[in-house]
Amino acid sequence: MTNLTKSEFAARNGWSKSYVSKLAKQERLVLTADGKVDVEATELLLAESADPAKAPVAARHEEARIERDVRSQLQPGRDTPAVQQPDPAPGSGHNFQRSKAHREFYLAQLAEAEFHKVQGDLVERKAVEDAAYAAGRMLRDQFFGLAPQLAAELVGMDDPWDIEKHLATAFRRVFTEVDKMSSADLDRAITQS
Repeated sequence: MTNLTKSEFAARNGWSKSYVSKLAKQERLVLTADGKVDVEATELLLAESADPAKAPVAARHEEARIERDVRSQLQPGRDTPAVQQPDPAPGSGHNFQRSKAHREFYLAQLAEAEFHKVQGDLVERKAVEDAAYAAGRMLRDQFFGLAPQLAAELVGMDDPWDIEKHLATAFRRVFTEVDKMSSADLDRAITQS
């Protein structure tokens, strides 16, 4: 275990003293009881909390492309839940690497969802729910409308077989009409989203 003063630690790494003071304020230095820097523990902490996006310029450009391509396509609704960040364990500081991986994972999920939406594999849930509600309501209205139409026709019939055929024909007609109407409504609702 190597212990150095902050000035010695700065000189050893080729950093300015102010940068080492900044690291201390950010709690990224492991200090001993006498105020010296524990070199091995500090280097480990710095490696864990290092910002990899600052090193290569390409990472910044990649990030800009992700922001432009993915986020420009997103239009979250009011009911989109926010991703809750877990609280860090007591005693452990902010881990940049873990946070960066967490963020990249969700950006990849958003990009994949956007891809499937563009391909037509995914649709807006609200549009499907509205179309299903409209189709169910239309079916219900059509069936309740059958009673007044069929009552007068069925009163004069006395053969059960004729009544059954007449009802089956009326039901089939209603189902066919509702199927045509609901398919068109569903297609219209999905393409409007």
